[in-house]
Amino acid sequence: MSALDSLNLGVAGAARRGGSLARAMEVLDFARVHAVCDTNPDGRDAAKTELGASEAYRDYEEMLDKSDVDAVIIGTPMPLHVPQAIAALERRIHVLSEVPAGVSIDECRELVQAWRRSRATYSMGENYVYTRSNQTVKQLVLAGLFGAPYYAEGEYLHELKDLNETTRWRRTWQTGIDGITYGTHSLGPILSWMPGDRVASVACAGSGHHYADPRGDLYENEDSCVMLCKMRSGGLVKVRVDMLSDRPHATGNFQLQGTDGCYESARAHGEKDRVWLRSRSKGAAWMDLDDLVEEFMPETWRKYGEKAAAAGHGGSDLIEIVDFANAIRDGSEPEVGMHEAMDMTLPGLVSQQSISEESRWMDVPDSRDW
Repeated sequence: MSALDSLNLGVAGAARRGGSLARAMEVLDFARVHAVCDTNPDGRDAAKTELGASEAYRDYEEMLDKSDVDAVIIGTPMPLHVPQAIAALERRIHVLSEVPAGVSIDECRELVQAWRRSRATYSMGENYVYTRSNQTVKQLVLAGLFGAPYYAEGEYLHELKDLNETTRWRRTWQTGIDGITYGTHSLGPILSWMPGDRVASVACAGSGHHYADPRGDLYENEDSCVMLCKMRSGGLVKVRVDMLSDRPHATGNFQLQGTDGCYESARAHGEKDRVWLRSRSKGAAWMDLDDLVEEFMPETWRKYGEKAAAAGHGGSDLIEIVDFANAIRDGSEPEVGMHEAMDMTLPGLVSQQSISEESRWMDVPDSRDW
């Protein structure tokens, strides 16, 4: 078999997030987990057994140099995403990185430049892009049923103060910086519904500081941060991220408005995703999105939907793995390639500058110019 017909995968952060992503690889007959890497020895050994890997490593670069891996999943803490992705790309090893792509604009630029020098595929694992409902809305947009989309909202409301203490990197990189530090889950699907568009400028404001960590220190991240995004097309997007307020989780709230249709996702258990389409709806009546799924469901969901239901994040983990592996095998572009990853990541990084400068509007760089 050629390298394009068989895919050996290495998994960084195999004891936690990397391993949960890699489990989805079993649906592909041309791919397998070959090596795992983690600094936790017990978790590393357990992951090796569970994933059926041939090798296990503590040191990531040792795995890249010694193991016969064609691609890596990077499921490690946020500040490691760029250095580990660059290390793989420099060795022409394909990369699927967890979100966000990077934690600073400068290192994102370095990542893009490393990718340009490499012949390897880069994809960011923004799994919210791949949920069945979000993929269905995308197909409705591509079919022209929304007309021209011009406004959208995305919210990630996920209280994780306890998680800050068990995965301590979050206390620095998610709740230890003001502004939008974890915005790709909200922005990613919206950008997929506005094909060809990108965020040109942002302004960010917060709700103040009302919570302290167990040591009595106020979180640097304001409780709710809102980022307004002016699109290159002239449209407007609002993103709200809140990882501190005491409330039930609501991690996937979305709205989309177009000239011929609109969409509102369910906000609570028992509610339905709903859509109004001028050409399909009766008058001003909402339709259940589920009523359109069979007609507009993407092919990957038709093929893998039953197995995806048992995977993480509502099946989206499996669909993103399939997209990444197929892109490598076919020589095609993944749905969330390098520039898409930058389009989803850079606005949040610029928002952190905006909120520190009295919420002034600031331009978002375009990675295509780097």
